[in-house]
Amino acid sequence: MHDLLAITKALADANRIRILCALQGRELCVCQLQELLELAPSTTSKHLAILAAARLVEYRREGRWAYYRLAASEPMPCACDILGWVARHTEDDRVIGEDRARLARILDLSPEALVRLQARGERCCSPGTCGSSTADTREGT
Repeated sequence: MHDLLAITKALADANRIRILCALQGRELCVCQLQELLELAPSTTSKHLAILAAARLVEYRREGRWAYYRLAASEPMPCACDILGWVARHTEDDRVIGEDRARLARILDLSPEALVRLQARGERCCSPGTCGSSTADTREGT
């Protein structure tokens, strides 16, 4: 019963569904998810903790970065079915489509460059920053 409650809690929020969709086929740094959702770091982390408690996502650390991906190593028995169900039922969703487009632009930046923008209170796709391809932005120097 505990597993069922953890999963239903995890699926009961639009931002957590958006995270699951964004993680399909890739892993993302917390700063990238924060940028996508346009949420505070603590709120993004809370959503990720709920998804991790439901064993729908897992993470790894690389230096100061935490990268999240859909659960693969020890998912709940029904996690694959649930993640597939979420993917099928959000495939044509307008918000998820917009997230895919934003995520493509977010992934053009290194995590270091993205964090610098966030520290200045800027968004990746604010006027003048979206689509930038300078070496400074791409390489995070």
